[in-house]
Amino acid sequence: MPSLIGLGLAVSMAIFARITGLDRDRAFYPVALIVIASYYILFAVVGGDRSDLRTETLIFLLFAAIAIAGFRFSLWLVVGGLAAHGLFDFFHHGVVAGRGVPSWWPAFCLAYDVAAAVCLTVLLAVCPTASRPVSPLP
Repeated sequence: MPSLIGLGLAVSMAIFARITGLDRDRAFYPVALIVIASYYILFAVVGGDRSDLRTETLIFLLFAAIAIAGFRFSLWLVVGGLAAHGLFDFFHHGVVAGRGVPSWWPAFCLAYDVAAAVCLTVLLAVCPTASRPVSPLP
């Protein structure tokens, strides 16, 4: 059931973003990746393990860097980041103890991440100009 909810939520968010125009801003999916990656930091705080917090923060920084690079250079990096985070969800328990992670979370987040990656892939296929890099910083 968590997988179906994650899938449904990701598709619903993509449809909502398309209808409202939020996905016209190339920051939409990179920000989503940053938020998704930050949840494990919250779970580490809830679990009360400083070692988990350090590990989750380092992992978060990796995904945040991918999101920023994707925003700046190519949203295809964000597609990869979302898919990689889904894979990370599958293996998370083997990397971090994750005492604060709800038992249903990995399946939910895996489904959400992969579905969001697919939704962004469809958007980029339909609107190739969305993957163009942003202009340099002033």
